Amino acid sequence: MYGILLCGGCGSRLWPLSREQFPKQFLTLTEDTSLLQNNYERLQSFIPSENIYAVTGEKYLSEVLRQLKLYTEKPNAVAEPIAKNTAPAIAMGTKYIRNQSSEDAVIIVMPSDHYIKNLEAFKKAVQEAETLANKGYIVTFGITPAYPETGFGYIKAKGNEVEQFVEKPNKETAQKYIENGNYFWNGGIFVFKASTLFEELQKYAPDIFKILDELEFNTNKADIKSFEKMPNISIDYAVMEKTDKIKMVKLDCGWSDVGNFKTIYEISPKDTNNNVVYGDSELKDCKNTMIYSTSKLVCTAGLENTIIVETPDAVLVCNKNETQKVKDIFENLKSKENPAIKCHKTVHRPWGFYTNICENEGYLVKRILVNPKQALSIQSHNHRSEHWTVIKGKAKVILDNNEHILEVGQSIDIPLKAVHSLQNPFDENLEIIEVQMGSPLLEEDIIRYSDIYGRC
Repeated sequence: MYGILLCGGCGSRLWPLSREQFPKQFLTLTEDTSLLQNNYERLQSFIPSENIYAVTGEKYLSEVLRQLKLYTEKPNAVAEPIAKNTAPAIAMGTKYIRNQSSEDAVIIVMPSDHYIKNLEAFKKAVQEAETLANKGYIVTFGITPAYPETGFGYIKAKGNEVEQFVEKPNKETAQKYIENGNYFWNGGIFVFKASTLFEELQKYAPDIFKILDELEFNTNKADIKSFEKMPNISIDYAVMEKTDKIKMVKLDCGWSDVGNFKTIYEISPKDTNNNVVYGDSELKDCKNTMIYSTSKLVCTAGLENTIIVETPDAVLVCNKNETQKVKDIFENLKSKENPAIKCHKTVHRPWGFYTNICENEGYLVKRILVNPKQALSIQSHNHRSEHWTVIKGKAKVILDNNEHILEVGQSIDIPLKAVHSLQNPFDENLEIIEVQMGSPLLEEDIIRYSDIYGRC
């Protein structure tokens, strides 16, 4: 069996924890590992690591590889150059797997940002789906609805037979679905043989199939000239709602899409007053409330049914039953081009991370950490000069083909347009303070000449 983990999306309903450049699949929410890592572990419990592939956007590729290196030295990932919804992503991932193996194996496709409580129940449902997939069916999973959710699509089914896919209903209709007993949440998990999917794509989505036939890969990245021709369409619309080879397996495993802060509250352990606390917090006379603190002490008194989420650059406060409106806040901030929607103060890179300390017009101060045996790309900047001071470890600096070794307390200037690289070939972490001067001060102001992570 092979596995595909879908790692796209911006996670706007979990802002400010989730950002455009660091969406929810990368977040550590209720456990010690991220949602992506949790789902990789689940697949790894019954699929060999070499058969698991992450399908992600090009801008997320380095973070996917960084997180999955916890489980295997060479994680498999393939990047789509442009987000085109689930049908092109699943088709691309399936072709990439077929390019790596001539075997027409069964493939399970699942989102990387969902929560599953009961692993054994999940594995049992996958085994049932595998049997059906080997008979030439595409299998979807239906989750028994726990409440009248209006944010999910539904599947109407009897046993394994799918009668209808239903769009997101209003609350009254969703309540009728629950009372009917034959409607299930559509969890977006599928099992099929590659040959079956290709046959159904050729029949019901010939535009995708034609582009897929000519699609090539540059290592683990899809060719943009072909991929940009793909239609923006979900796999449900492209194939699942049309094919007569669809079957459903019931999935009762404590599933959640972790789609908003209310769902995080529901799946989290609670105190005697039904409060959920993450981070440094002090509560007084609060009930049914969640405090999620990442960097500061948060103190509250007399709250009920309230969500508070604190990050270094933003604080969200809302009623627990109004968390769906967080997406509206995100969209409003996006329309105003507020930088808080894009990234956190701390930004992870394959070599380590940096934290923005202070910023004003014309200057930016960062703390940069480079892991042992790692290096930033050889690069230059058209709009900024930089000043580096080592505060921990030892740095190797390449500046205009000259090598410099800097100890703690030593510093160096990187002039405008100079070709340079910060490297840590040593055995302990390297930390520096970087002061950028210029305008505009943007991450996009990087011209890469060479990079060990393939980001040129």
